[in-house]
Order: sequence, then C-alpha cells, then structure tokens
Amino acid sequence: MTGSLLAPSRPAEFDLVIFDCDGVLIDSEIISLSMLIAELAGLGVVVDLDYVSRNFLGRSYPTVMQTIREQFGLDLPADFEDRYRTRLLAAFENDLKVMPGIREPLDGLALPRCVATSSSPKRVEMSLRLTGLDDLVGPRLFTASMVANGKPAPDLFLYAAAQCGADPERCLVIEDSLTGIRAGLAAGMTVWRFTGGSHMAGRQLTQPADATPHRVVDDFEQFLTLHPDFGGRA
Repeated sequence: MTGSLLAPSRPAEFDLVIFDCDGVLIDSEIISLSMLIAELAGLGVVVDLDYVSRNFLGRSYPTVMQTIREQFGLDLPADFEDRYRTRLLAAFENDLKVMPGIREPLDGLALPRCVATSSSPKRVEMSLRLTGLDDLVGPRLFTASMVANGKPAPDLFLYAAAQCGADPERCLVIEDSLTGIRAGLAAGMTVWRFTGGSHMAGRQLTQPADATPHRVVDDFEQFLTLHPDFGGRA
C-alpha cells in the first residue's frame, strides 16, 4: 500500500464508499484497451496503451468517438460500437478476472457502498455476474446512462451519493482512471486512486495537478485497515 498524497491532519469521516468498476472491482481494462487498440489499427488508427489509457480510460463510448474524430479526422463506422462490444463481451467470457483481494472489502466494509461506472448497464451487469460480484454489489449500481454528463463531469458521483442519501463531502471514491479522479474531485469527494490493475503494471503513472488523488492504493489486501470508518483495525 502506498501512503497518503494529501494527508489531512485528521482522517475525513465517511458515510459512503463509491467504487468504480472496470479497473477497480474487475481486472478488465487490459482486455478492453488492448481490443480497442486492435480494432482501431484495423481502421488505420495506430495508438498504444499509454494513449488509450490517457484519452479513453474511464470515458463513455460517445466520448471515445468524438476524440477519434477530433484527433484523427475519422468517423468510426456505424457498426463499430456493436462489433467492438460483441467481441469484448466474448473476450470477457473467457478472460475476465475479479480484482485480487476485492471481495474482502466489499463483504466486510462497515460503511454503505455502491458502484458508479461509465460502462453500459449490459456490460457491467455481465462483468459482475462473470466475476461473482453481483451479489456483493447488489442494487446500488449506477451507470453513466443515468445522468446527462459522464465522467469527468461530477454528475454520476453526485447522483450516486444522492440516491444513497450521502453528503458528497462525506463520500470516498475509489477510482483508477484520471477521468474518474477528476469526476470525484469535481463532486467535492475524497478520492483514492487504485493502481493494482493489470493495465497499470510497469507503467509510469502520472498525477496531473487537476487529477491528484488524496491517496494511492496499489492492492486491496489491507484495505479495511486504512481508515477507522471501514471497520478494520486502522
């Protein structure tokens, strides 16, 4: 576990923990990003893992389309999204894994928790089912389809907090992407960055001024001990 980046004089008090899904609960981003790189290469757009992580990680598909249009002058074919999603879900069936150590925090956390993700409802429901997390997550599952503006806008996190009856200032967000970190900070929440996913391995991770988390966590093994509100021994 890595220590606090912006350590307050005393720990914030939390009423709700909001988990991102892809790259936090499930080790899915290396699959989806690698497949997107391959699909774009077939259209003559050559990008690498650093590029797609920086520009697409944590963002919705319409944002990906807009970025490709602006930066490469390419309108993706009308069937690109359907083909990509179909192949991705098939890859998930074979290769998707739960994030190591996440079951204990989800099962043992003393605070209310929910999931707020940019993934489509179909994708996240399938992902949670395949990894056996659907029962642990339960009905508190919020997707970008429920709000007007996806991450990095704060809408999704604010919506999740409102639905759970929590003050944004007393919410903790667990995110992996810079996009998600920006959204959590814009919502006025405490944000911890999780860096233990396969898509982070061996990469030099940046912490831009506008996406600097309050803490970096690189695995979930001792997560419940990191804060007195979690119910473990902090």
